[in-house]
Amino acid sequence: MDITFVGAGPGDPELITIKGQKCLQAADIIIYAGSLVNPALLELAKPETEIYNSASMTLEEVIRVMAEGVAAGKQIVRLHTGDPSIYGAIKEQMDELDKLGISYEVIPGVSSFLATAAALHTEYTLPDVSQTVIITRAEGRTPMPSKEKLSRLAAHQATMCIFLSISMLDKVVKELLDGGYTLETPIAIVQKASWPEQRIFKGTLATICEIMKDEGVERTAMIVVGKVLHSEYSLSRLYSADFAHMFREAASD
Repeated sequence: MDITFVGAGPGDPELITIKGQKCLQAADIIIYAGSLVNPALLELAKPETEIYNSASMTLEEVIRVMAEGVAAGKQIVRLHTGDPSIYGAIKEQMDELDKLGISYEVIPGVSSFLATAAALHTEYTLPDVSQTVIITRAEGRTPMPSKEKLSRLAAHQATMCIFLSISMLDKVVKELLDGGYTLETPIAIVQKASWPEQRIFKGTLATICEIMKDEGVERTAMIVVGKVLHSEYSLSRLYSADFAHMFREAASD
């Protein structure tokens, strides 16, 4: 492949995949997603590797670096935060590469919503509480389809992982309440999940805005809302003694 899109993981440099790590070590050119990617990962690169920070680049500039690198026979890594399929803006890059006849592959990564669950010591899918996880964001400069407004999604009462929205927390809380969550609904915010400077804040929809008022959290934070954060639940049938499956017979009385 001419180009490899690599998911960098949520921040901890040890949470990149082995395959992604090998690509970074072999790359002649790395284009990484600015402050969202832990710069410690760039230490895996060869001393002579050309490194570009895409935070200051346009789509056209990114594609030009890629195309020129391919023409020179170089191995190129496009390093995205978390998993590149979630808010990674990789589709537009792949479409441009398709037009140029440049081949590529994608190596998935650990998303920040998964690192957030690990930080919270929680499970998003608890029996009799929630079996659905909604991954979404609040509407900002990027418009949301009308059926995907937070208030409409909140009506499902499922676990919600809300990306890219911490700067609009007041709006997020209002829309969640408008959608049917109660003031007592638990909510958690994890800033920089898996990074050394990770911070965790917990509250309810009634208290979280006040809790966060003076914390200075303006970016790189995940919002999780739902009863899985604080609720009684049923044990999984998978490990129940009276539940038979292809690997185990049910216990007899």
